[in-house]
Amino acid sequence: MWFILSLTALLFWSGSDMFSKIGSHPSDKNSHWKMMVAIGLVMGLHAAFEVFVNGVTITLSDIIAYMPASALYILSMVIGYVGLRYIELSISTPICNSSGAVAALFCFIFLREAPEPLVWLGVLLVGVGIVSLGFVEMNEDDEIRALRQQKANIKYAKSFVALLLPILYCLIDAAGTVADTVILENLNEDVANVAYELTWAAVALVAAVYIFAIRREKPIVRREGPKLLAGVCETAGQLAYIYAIGDEAHTGSAAAIISAYCALSVIWSRIFLKEKLSVKHYISIVIAVCGIVLLGVFDA
Repeated sequence: MWFILSLTALLFWSGSDMFSKIGSHPSDKNSHWKMMVAIGLVMGLHAAFEVFVNGVTITLSDIIAYMPASALYILSMVIGYVGLRYIELSISTPICNSSGAVAALFCFIFLREAPEPLVWLGVLLVGVGIVSLGFVEMNEDDEIRALRQQKANIKYAKSFVALLLPILYCLIDAAGTVADTVILENLNEDVANVAYELTWAAVALVAAVYIFAIRREKPIVRREGPKLLAGVCETAGQLAYIYAIGDEAHTGSAAAIISAYCALSVIWSRIFLKEKLSVKHYISIVIAVCGIVLLGVFDA
């Protein structure tokens, strides 16, 4: 069962990446607000299911206890949604999903948890891959960039900010992982997940008031549909991840499979979004993904 759940998380989280990218159109400067509404709506509905159908007991103190992790995770995701307007998914997703390597460093620095040698190798590979990816991206010839972006019919200018946003996602998400590690010592995982989803629901309510009541924007069905699909995929992936990792006999194998979802996101971006990178880009991505998988195997 763990294997099916791992593949489910892999598919749904890579789908969340793709639909989030489709829903983050460069011309819509408020797309991240609408994405927040969509994600929070789906998560809120699932939280209600967990409470009223599955009988998970949640209190305000539980929500507050998990708030540091929730806030960091949500902030990182919102920054990631903003960043998707300015950079290819193929470049953004390996950077964002390098947060596991940064989390390992943070745990070593702040919690004094010494990882295994192969975890350090994973951290090194991720670091080399991401630095290399950034170097290739910033030094690519403008004409070559324009040519390879023609099929996707979207032009992205060379921009430090475009790279900075997924890097910020990576750092903040890693901080969320550290907070998670500490908080879950005293909080049940099912309760923590519902607390996280209810916090997302509250964020969605604020975002909906801002974008639809204050800014008076009218939702465009063609553009908002992918955002809802991203919300469904994100929530389903999170649920599958929890139960796959929960099988202690196969935690390492499950983590390895799931950690490779960013590689599948790159494949989807090539097939469905028509993104095409240079050979140097793909080499850097492969190095980073190898490091991410190593971390999934040995740091689970």
